[in-house]
Amino acid sequence: MGDLAQALDLARTVPDFPEPGILFWDLTPVLADAPAMAAVVDGFRRVSGAGPDLVAAVEARGFLFGAAYAATHGLGVVPVRKAGKLPVVGHRLEYRLEYGTATLEVPAGVIQPGQRILVIDDVLATGGTAAAACALVEHAGGTVTGVCVVLEIGALDGRKRLADRPVHALRTV
Repeated sequence: MGDLAQALDLARTVPDFPEPGILFWDLTPVLADAPAMAAVVDGFRRVSGAGPDLVAAVEARGFLFGAAYAATHGLGVVPVRKAGKLPVVGHRLEYRLEYGTATLEVPAGVIQPGQRILVIDDVLATGGTAAAACALVEHAGGTVTGVCVVLEIGALDGRKRLADRPVHALRTV
């Protein structure tokens, strides 16, 4: 396993993406480095708490981190997708982003009532995406055991939108 601090140091910022005034945190260099990726997955293991039954991975980079975590822990993974990407939609939710609105969906019949679900995404900013993902999991009957993110942008205070759900960030910037 790689060193988590070194792994997270690979993240880079991209100004004015996806639109002017937004500072985007690009985790592609972390994903492309095998020891860094292993360090992130191990970091999630250390902070995620009691074992979940399933991982809910948020589109798009959350898919990569969530699937890696699930595969190394013997868990299944359910995608939390942008609108129009799923062939059979169970639940849909529109929410506000820091730069507009978006819609997330979960597939029908995948999350079973009472399942313990760990939500995984790449970055926690204003909390809209994570809160929407949690609400979708709960609407489907799952129980959110926690939210794991690689990076949290602390100044945007996204944790507030996640109410009493446990939030675990590997680094706060």
